[in-house]
Amino acid sequence: MKICTPETEEDFEKYYELRWRILRKPWQQNRGTEKDNNENNSYHLMAIEDNYIAGVARLQNISSTEAQLRYMAVDNNYQNQGIGKAIVQSMEDYAIKNNIHSIILHARENAVGFYEKTGYEIIEKSYLLFDCIQHYKMKKTL
Repeated sequence: MKICTPETEEDFEKYYELRWRILRKPWQQNRGTEKDNNENNSYHLMAIEDNYIAGVARLQNISSTEAQLRYMAVDNNYQNQGIGKAIVQSMEDYAIKNNIHSIILHARENAVGFYEKTGYEIIEKSYLLFDCIQHYKMKKTL
C-alpha cells in the first residue's frame, strides 16, 4: 500500500469519485456533493493498493493548532485491511509536523468504533446527515 497526496487531475478525479461513491451515492446524492469550498486549502491523502485508489481523506485546519479530518472513505472491497488506520496515522504525522496539536472529526455512527481504536474520543453527539446518518464529534490530542 502506498499513501500519497493526489497530484494530477486524473488522481483528483479518482479521489473525488471514491469519496462520492462511498459517502454520497448510497443516499442518492448528486455528483459534486462530495466537495465543498475548502478543497483548495486542505491537505488530501489517498491510499493506493494494486494501482487502485482504495481510500481517501482530507485534513482541514480550523485554527492554528487544531485540524479537522473530513471525507474519509475506504472502498468497500478494501475495508478491514488497515487502509483506514494507515490514512489516519499519515494525517496525524502530517498534523504533528505542522504544529497541529489536536484533530477533531465528525464520525458516522458506524465508524465510531474504528476511530476509538485509533485513539479518538467522543465529545458529543453532533448532527444527522441526510436525515438518517447520526454523527458524533470526536477528538484526539496529538
